[in-house]
Amino acid sequence: MTEHDSPATPTDDDPTLVLLKVEEAARRLRIGRTTCYALIRSGELESIDIGRLRRVPADAPAAYLARRRAARRAA
Repeated sequence: MTEHDSPATPTDDDPTLVLLKVEEAARRLRIGRTTCYALIRSGELESIDIGRLRRVPADAPAAYLARRRAARRAA
């Protein structure tokens, strides 16, 4: 089987993803999974439940970073 025969599998770099797994969001932020869950619990990082799954909107890591940068500039 060649790479052209295999189905495309999305990665966390895939710009077409709308929702990320928590682990993918953590990788984008270059933080650990536990820290990412802590940010979600505190409400600092947006997430949604889909059934028993927890997903992070693809734009949420960038929004979190923008808020952190704005707060740092304001301080």
